[in-house]
This record gives sequence, structure tokens and C-alpha cells, in this order.
Amino acid sequence: MELVSNPKVEAVFNAYPKEVKPKLHHLRKLVLKVASEIEGLDKLEETLKWGESSYVTKYGSTLRMDWKLKNPNQYAMYFSCSSSLVATFKIIYKAVFEFEGNRAIVFQLNDKIPETELKHCILLALTYHKVKHLPLLGA
Repeated sequence: MELVSNPKVEAVFNAYPKEVKPKLHHLRKLVLKVASEIEGLDKLEETLKWGESSYVTKYGSTLRMDWKLKNPNQYAMYFSCSSSLVATFKIIYKAVFEFEGNRAIVFQLNDKIPETELKHCILLALTYHKVKHLPLLGA
């Protein structure tokens, strides 16, 4: 898999507070790991959308991640609110994640990330246009 990265993404990561930076880097590593394991995914674009690090694939729905000063004790992974991704995650992982509306999975800074479940959510986002017609996205 080819990673095409906008150099401005690194500046966004570097601007996070020191206690937040490793959390967002960990989410990034999970996205890259999942993307590398998807058969047929030739290219992952890492770019900025709305000032947030964003990940785009040919057959996926954009996923973003960020920390915001207005909620300093949390960070989130964002999904397209017009997709059925978060609605599906709420059905499958209701007891696992905290959600923000139909657009995000929210983590508290001290949370231990449920990696297996989050990697599944990332997989569904990165392959969304291939699975969106399936019940529960084929999960």
C-alpha cells in the first residue's frame, strides 16, 4: 500500500499538547495498520480536511481524527455524518464506545482504546463504498 501524505499533517500532530500527541499518533498507527491489511487497497491518502488529519481511500469514506481545546480531556475519530458508519457502530459496539451524534467515536484521554473493535470500525470506514449496501455493513 502506498501512503501519500500531505506534509502539513505532521504540523497538525506536532501542534497537539504533549499529553494528547501520543494518543492521536496511536490512532494514526491503527489506521495505517488496518489500511495495510486491506487486500486491494493500493493507496491511502493522508491529508487535512477542516484542519484535521484525514484518511481517504478510493472505496472508503473519509475518516478524520482530532483533539479540540473546547473538550481538552477527550479526542475523537470522526466519520462522515451522511454515512451509516456511526449508526452501525452504535448497534455493534454500543457498550464499547462513547459516541458523538452520528459523526464520531469519542475517547477520554485516560481511556484504554479497545483496539480490536476500533480496527473493525476503521476497516468499515476505509471500505465503506464496497460494504454500504450490506446489512450492518457486512459486520
